[in-house]
Amino acid sequence: MTANTFNRAADYLDAAREMAGTGRPTLARLLAEEASDRTTDPEDAARVLAEFPGNTLRSER
Repeated sequence: MTANTFNRAADYLDAAREMAGTGRPTLARLLAEEASDRTTDPEDAARVLAEFPGNTLRSER
């Protein structure tokens, strides 16, 4: 993965898809959670998390 600037939910979602595609599901889930947090529409946020199933590994939740 090249160095990216993450400013938008879409940036995190793109990175999550890339990590999932390279066999890094845990990192993909964490990136998807950040994308979900940055998504203003609750339905869209839920769809993001549904694309990357699993339990959260975040310590603050």
